[in-house]
Amino acid sequence: MRKLLLILATALPLAAQSKMESLFTPFDGKNPGVSVLVIKSGRTFYERAAGVRDLKSMSKITAATDFRLASMSKQFTAMAVMLLVKDRQMKFEDRLTDYFPDFPEWGRAITVRHLLTHTAGLPDYEDLMDKRWSATHQITDAEALDLIKQQKEPKFAPGTKWAYSNSAYVLLGLIVAKAGKEPFPDVLHRWIFEPLHMKHTLAYVKGQSADVPSRALGYSKKGSEWVDTDQSSTSATLGDGGIYSNTADLAKWDEAIRKSTLLPKSEFSAALTPVLVNGALPNWPKEPGEDNLAPGKPVSYGFGWFLDDYKGRHRMWHTGTTSGFHTVIERFPDEELTIIILANRTDLDVAKLALQVADLMDAREVMPRK
Repeated sequence: MRKLLLILATALPLAAQSKMESLFTPFDGKNPGVSVLVIKSGRTFYERAAGVRDLKSMSKITAATDFRLASMSKQFTAMAVMLLVKDRQMKFEDRLTDYFPDFPEWGRAITVRHLLTHTAGLPDYEDLMDKRWSATHQITDAEALDLIKQQKEPKFAPGTKWAYSNSAYVLLGLIVAKAGKEPFPDVLHRWIFEPLHMKHTLAYVKGQSADVPSRALGYSKKGSEWVDTDQSSTSATLGDGGIYSNTADLAKWDEAIRKSTLLPKSEFSAALTPVLVNGALPNWPKEPGEDNLAPGKPVSYGFGWFLDDYKGRHRMWHTGTTSGFHTVIERFPDEELTIIILANRTDLDVAKLALQVADLMDAREVMPRK
């Protein structure tokens, strides 16, 4: 008999229970799959692990299976910055050239705040890469910085527009290391993962980090076959997407945010304050692109979190997309509802799945199991 990790509150109507279960039943079996966690009022409401983490060993996915978070990592990078600011080791208004004195003159106008909010105007390092880099010879943070330094000007003047920027968070990872006076993975461990007892979460550096525990390998569907797409040319960068974690550890992260364990609400509020450009919410760039989720439409972003409401429901959220993995966290603070889905397959729209779960969860009717 298949093993299901399933906890449902009896207050959820049976029809809704059935619909929620049907969302994830297709991922059981011998294919790459998902790890799902729904938290309501600080308690596990629904938990499900389905599929395998490795097609060679056929090891099953569990709540302890580590997935590459991709851009979900940005919320941890932002938290590291905020903790160092609280400890007076850096400031939001520090300039890029304070940390990289040899950066071109145009970097003098870019602040840490600009980097956090995607308003720095940095060129995208991915667009600057050439054939030197591949899945087996991956670009590092330092190399990405060097590529950006070679550019004669920014994409736009800092603070005048908004454009999602992996470059900004790569540089934030390097800045955190300089301000914290130790490697970026060690800063995350000492300031976030260790205090929260997130024992199996880490920023992975090949050859320097311990092996990722219970690691899920990433896959993509090509025709009727699964292809190993676990690594890409950009899989080694850290601040923008290099963290591995699992739903068990992410439950601790969610609790820390809910209880203000790492930062008091008054200081964490900066992360939940949408950046404004010329006094108004900015728009996504008009030009379509891989990281452009809503071309031309308004965007609400704080520090490492999107803040757009969903059907009138206040939320903070972030997705992660990289070679072999799709991830999402959706938090509805007013409802004390959190939905996390981690997938080691790229054929799933995990953001859509998470919002389908949100639709089933009526804050006025659903109560956690006692």
